[in-house]
Amino acid sequence: MFVDMNKKRLRLVFLCGAALLAVSCREGAPTTAQQAYPVAKVARESVETTADYPATIRGRQDVQIYPQVEGKLTAVRVVEGQRVIKGQTLFVIDQVPYRAALQTAVANMKAARAAMATARLTCEGKRELYAKKVISRFELSTAENALQAAGAQLAQAEAQEVNARNNLSYTVVKSPADGVVGTIPYRVGALVNSSVQQPLTTVSDNSEMYVYFSMPENSMLALIRRYGAVEQTLKRMPGVSLRLNDGTLYGSKGRVESISGVIDSQTGSVSLRAVFPNPTGLLHSGGAGNVVATQRTDGALTIPQGATFELQDKVFVYRVVDGRAKSTRIEVTPLNDRKKYIVRNGLKQGETIVTEGAGMLQDGMPITTRK
Repeated sequence: MFVDMNKKRLRLVFLCGAALLAVSCREGAPTTAQQAYPVAKVARESVETTADYPATIRGRQDVQIYPQVEGKLTAVRVVEGQRVIKGQTLFVIDQVPYRAALQTAVANMKAARAAMATARLTCEGKRELYAKKVISRFELSTAENALQAAGAQLAQAEAQEVNARNNLSYTVVKSPADGVVGTIPYRVGALVNSSVQQPLTTVSDNSEMYVYFSMPENSMLALIRRYGAVEQTLKRMPGVSLRLNDGTLYGSKGRVESISGVIDSQTGSVSLRAVFPNPTGLLHSGGAGNVVATQRTDGALTIPQGATFELQDKVFVYRVVDGRAKSTRIEVTPLNDRKKYIVRNGLKQGETIVTEGAGMLQDGMPITTRK
């Protein structure tokens, strides 16, 4: 009986200890609080967006220089890359045959003038004799016809003299404009003529450069709606920048001065031309780059990029609706700062969205929010 009493006491001590341990564990167990997600209301603001358009660079005036007469090059007076002025000599073509042709033409013209003078004197004499009835009408008509023939020969000789003089002048090839000399594929001794496939060179007026680019029709329509007709758009459109092939921005801004009135049916784009100053000669005709156009948008819906998540190349955000996270697909355009999106579709002003931790949420999940 003494043993049974000891067993009962040990069982009671064990049960009390277990109870105390359980209470102690319950009191010491930490409680897990529900995570609160930061939220914000969708608001409107004024933002600037930029778009890059591939572009080609051309001189304001690129003049290809072709020979107008045939002959061997006897002199090349410029080098590639040299800056020239209008009227400066670039090339000289063998002048010997053209000087000889001019001398012959001058001699023929003098002979024709002498023949003309002789025919005039003869005709005047015949008229006096005819008035005195010494000669017949036939002889007078013959003299008058000879005078007309002499006049025609003189006119022909004068035209040949002008042509020979022009041909001689064409042997000295001069620059038609101020600019920079391009590639020179010919050297002294080369035989050239007006049918050569390659020009002697190209003179580019690089004081200002034309930059050609194309803009999608939708972007062009947006500009016209914002600024008015095409003429007003050209006047009011802000300046554009030029990103060079090395990724740097050109130091001076340009202005769009021409918008094509025809939309390319194959690409759905409109051609534009911007002009950029080129005082240092950094831009070269034939170069390439990207025109960077900046556009200000007033009242755009913006959200942080961190508030979004992507699923199968589609962008989503969580709206807070009746205390629950509601997955919503949106259409966005990224801003240049890479921190915000412009929301084109899917959200309304004043709606509440989760700004951080969207990757941890599920559609319809209850949510605790904080500012």
